[in-house]
Amino acid sequence: MSQTYLTTDELASRIKYDSRTIRERLKDSVLLEGVHYIRPFGGRKILFIWERIEEDMGCAKHQVFAIPMANGGVCHG
Repeated sequence: MSQTYLTTDELASRIKYDSRTIRERLKDSVLLEGVHYIRPFGGRKILFIWERIEEDMGCAKHQVFAIPMANGGVCHG
């Protein structure tokens, strides 16, 4: 399965968030390195994996009650 890699600006336009919000609030709290984004060749540039983000966004509306945890997971509890 091929993956779609997006820059921060491209992701911002798809999910209707400001790119600054993605960088400062979502990255490393909701969007996790190795799961939702990668740093190709060990550099500073970040590429987001669209399929993973889209999958998680879709799952969020099916959860009735979830408590966010510090490591990025949720407690269904």
